[in-house]
Amino acid sequence: MAELEQLSVSSVLSLFTLRSVYILGYAWLFGMAFWVTFIGGFIAFKALPRQQFGALQHKTFPIYFGISMLLGSGLLGLWSYGHPAVLEFATVPQIADVAQAYIIASVILAQATNQFVIGPLVNKTMFRRWKQEKDEGKQATDADISAEMKALNRKFAKLHGISSLANLHAVLALAFHGLWIANKGLGSL
Repeated sequence: MAELEQLSVSSVLSLFTLRSVYILGYAWLFGMAFWVTFIGGFIAFKALPRQQFGALQHKTFPIYFGISMLLGSGLLGLWSYGHPAVLEFATVPQIADVAQAYIIASVILAQATNQFVIGPLVNKTMFRRWKQEKDEGKQATDADISAEMKALNRKFAKLHGISSLANLHAVLALAFHGLWIANKGLGSL
């Protein structure tokens, strides 16, 4: 029979290590990214009228991207601390620990691009579409819309697609990193 461990304040406090902080941060980041990308967005899209859905995304995405950058930066810092080869061989991505650092950095970059470049362009175009809808008295999805509305629709679709691809990259990169740490561990963290 296995030895039973007694819980105490010190045994609970001993759970808070760099390894546990890393795992919790990773779980939070991957879970959040997976939810936003594959579940929450689809529920909101189905449940809300188009403009309310857009307004919700406009408010939630900056928070999501900000938390993603913050958690990703924390993970990158902890990964680099626990894997000295990352700093020593930073320009050699063939080294597995360095490649993992690049993967985490790519998540930060993708979410920062969404936060500071693509997101504002998507929002600006969305608001211009809403104004155009009001001016024309038609929905952007109506069949007989103006050439200007069609151009706004194309621009919005392109920007939204780029944003979605950047976010999908982040989710897939995090999934790969999760597979890596599940199979190879956290090293000396």
